[in-house]
Amino acid sequence: MKVLLLHQFFLEEDDPGGSRWNEMAKIWSEKGHEVTVLSGMIHYGAHHKASRYKGKYSMRVQQGLIEVWRCHVSDGYNSNFFGRLLGYFSFVFSSLYVGLFKLKSKYDLIIVTSPPLFIGITGYLLSRIKKIPFVFEIRDLWPESAVDTGVVSNKTVIRASLWLEDFIYRKSTLINVLTPAFKKVLIEKKRVNPDKIIYIPNAADFSLSDKYLENFDIEKFKLENELQDKFIVTYVGAHGVANYLEQLLDTANMMKEYNVLFLLIGQGMEKEKLKKQATEMKLTNLRFIDSVPKSEIFKYILASDIGASVLKKADTFKTVYSNKTFDYMSCKRPTLMGIDGVSRELIEISRAGLYVEPENPQDFKEKILFYMNNPAIKKEHGENGYSFAKSNFDRNILAGRYMKELEELMVRPQIKGKPLLSHN
Repeated sequence: MKVLLLHQFFLEEDDPGGSRWNEMAKIWSEKGHEVTVLSGMIHYGAHHKASRYKGKYSMRVQQGLIEVWRCHVSDGYNSNFFGRLLGYFSFVFSSLYVGLFKLKSKYDLIIVTSPPLFIGITGYLLSRIKKIPFVFEIRDLWPESAVDTGVVSNKTVIRASLWLEDFIYRKSTLINVLTPAFKKVLIEKKRVNPDKIIYIPNAADFSLSDKYLENFDIEKFKLENELQDKFIVTYVGAHGVANYLEQLLDTANMMKEYNVLFLLIGQGMEKEKLKKQATEMKLTNLRFIDSVPKSEIFKYILASDIGASVLKKADTFKTVYSNKTFDYMSCKRPTLMGIDGVSRELIEISRAGLYVEPENPQDFKEKILFYMNNPAIKKEHGENGYSFAKSNFDRNILAGRYMKELEELMVRPQIKGKPLLSHN
């Protein structure tokens, strides 16, 4: 099958961050499928494009077996909300241009993964022009998440975004959701036909974790990075408004007298503000680390005692799975889950960690102390998470299931010979 993937934040080689589609595309291409990607020139945690992209509107690069077209995104993407909107819309136009005038191959279908929601515009237009099915994937409910966190408050912008969301859901041939809660919301609140919804969630990459679990020298790594003789709590991920990492700073402030070290690894528009707050609070037990490649992330997780998954306290986030939870699980490290809803259910069903009330530093402190005082339970929860993820969230298995859904889509009566029927 020949797949055109639209993903504004498809990672470059050794880029840090969410690698769901890098891994999925790699698995598919190794099995003989052809994957072409339209992606942006700016990493989702960066403020500016790399120097090699300066002055260019598009550039073709090869990442293993995957053809990637890097498309223009305006500088200042992470500077503020309006800079981010400009970054989104500049990519809509540049990816549409590349899709229409640079891509010569004929594809079987288009997959669009969101957020940002606006990339659905490109996906829809290309599907109409190329007369191929359009699959829309929801990694996060937008604009709800932006509204709940206060990022978007303008009523006109909200109404326009909700209209666009409804339009894309109607025009897509198939919709993939990453959590069961997303499916429930789409059916009950968005009135999406259940027959066009599939569920292929995020997953754990055991190809890396298993390798490190076998032969990684944890003590040497700790010594080299001044992590020895500490109980280490690690957060990996974005440092943005939605993550509300102030709750971890407050927890660290409450635990200055304990032998605990907090590691916050990643980038985001709130990072400099958080660093300033940590300095003002004199937090010597908290360390910020810039984003590192996926292989290095696993080293830090393995050198940790527990991983933390946190988001702002908002109803929308009760529908999401935290991506890094699966990395913690694959490394046999328990999770402090500061997210209610399906993420809480995941941890409690698998017995792979402890739920913490979001934005409650006292609860964070108590749960950390519980693990410090109960090393046997900490180890058991780590093992439980690994086994549960291996059985239910293995990337290789889920990639195969996803491709099977796509292959079945191509032979459905309403698609075969009439690929755009769902667009009418």
